[in-house]
Amino acid sequence: MSRSSNKAIGITLGDPAGIGAEVTAKALANPSLRRAARITIIGDGCLFRKYFPVRYKNCVFIDVGCLRAGEFRIGRPSRLTGKASVAYLQTAIDLVKRGQLSALVTAPVCKEAIGKTIPSFHGHTEFLAEAFGAKDIGMMFVSGPLRVLLVTRHIPLEQVSRAINAEVVFRAIRSTDTALKKHFCLKKPLIGVCGLNPHAGEGGTLGREEIRRIIPAIKRARSHGMRVQGPFPADTIFYPHNSRHFDALLAMYHDQGLIPVKTLYFRKLVNLTIGLPFVRTSPAHGTAFDIAGKNKADASSMVEAVKLAVQLARGRA
Repeated sequence: MSRSSNKAIGITLGDPAGIGAEVTAKALANPSLRRAARITIIGDGCLFRKYFPVRYKNCVFIDVGCLRAGEFRIGRPSRLTGKASVAYLQTAIDLVKRGQLSALVTAPVCKEAIGKTIPSFHGHTEFLAEAFGAKDIGMMFVSGPLRVLLVTRHIPLEQVSRAINAEVVFRAIRSTDTALKKHFCLKKPLIGVCGLNPHAGEGGTLGREEIRRIIPAIKRARSHGMRVQGPFPADTIFYPHNSRHFDALLAMYHDQGLIPVKTLYFRKLVNLTIGLPFVRTSPAHGTAFDIAGKNKADASSMVEAVKLAVQLARGRA
């Protein structure tokens, strides 16, 4: 990869007690990744000193100044680490708004720790959408040719059925179609839609959400010229022989989409937020507090997240 933009790729280090700084440092140890774009790393000086003993060329470190060494424990999230991770994210938002970043890569945060000061926090996706006034945003998980978008995101399972209606599903299809054309240069993408119920409702005998809400959305999307098929049973559509026919799959809820795609592609999986006015990616794993600070974290997903951010910021994937 070669550089083609004067703007930097920003990386926020996530919860200081987690593995965000470790996987970022391991990813940037790859010289080709550092040569691909200018990198702006946003976190605290104590993290930089611990995880980045060598200050790489082409990398700028922004010390937000929230924490000092000894104020928190690696592997133990707290109110302080939650506040720090939000400060990193807010600094990145300000840089994007000032035109200094062309893309943002976010290391994982802890919703529980952030919730101690911001009870309404549901995740990066929603926080960024609010900051930029974005309406039709989505979480698209990318690994090679497979892309999976979630219709509903971080809500309790008991609320999923109520949250799904024909308008919500149609907008998710439309957002997916737009993202595939914009980011991946696909002229006529084909989208496969999962059902909500086992066997996609079995003609209404196992639930009627497909008949009342999902199928009408598919028909509406087709009437707008989109190529859409489904609804398909979620227990078979993710099998590679089936999924390879589609440019993206639409899952109705979080675990329906993420259990199969993480099982198949965990180490290379990237979360791409669609619908924002800039590129945002993240590794598709959590804070991993149990291994934080033990030099055991696998940086593969972070490497892929930075690569995808660079590629999309250039306008090609």
